[in-house]
Amino acid sequence: MPSLEHIWIKRVRLGPMDSATSCRLIAGRGIVGNANQGGKRQVTILSQAAWETVVEQLGHAVGPAMRRANLFVSGVDLESSRGRILRVGSCRLLVHGETRPCERMEQAHPGLRAALQPSWRGGVFAEVLDDGKISVGDSVEWDQG
Repeated sequence: MPSLEHIWIKRVRLGPMDSATSCRLIAGRGIVGNANQGGKRQVTILSQAAWETVVEQLGHAVGPAMRRANLFVSGVDLESSRGRILRVGSCRLLVHGETRPCERMEQAHPGLRAALQPSWRGGVFAEVLDDGKISVGDSVEWDQG
């Protein structure tokens, strides 16, 4: 069953990613306490399957926190999902596009930026549509409505 596997909150721009078991979302703003607020890039989401492909390409284990995404989800394909709505727990997230890997990925681990580039492996960025709390273990699915 697709689910939310991990949550990270970035308190300041370029700062560390703090692991969390739950977080509050505010519609039109993002994750409470996260540096990215407002705009279209309120939450970043990374797919577990895409990350496993990245690790395989790199040839050794690296943790998904290196990608600096907020949400790590399993069981959903994020590729080419622009304009779709992803439901995480009781909250809806409107995907606005692909999160392109930047030079920080190369600083985190040699070869990481190149491994993230194909097939939307770097994840997506989304806008929060509903206020609510989400927690690790919550269900994740594409909204059909």
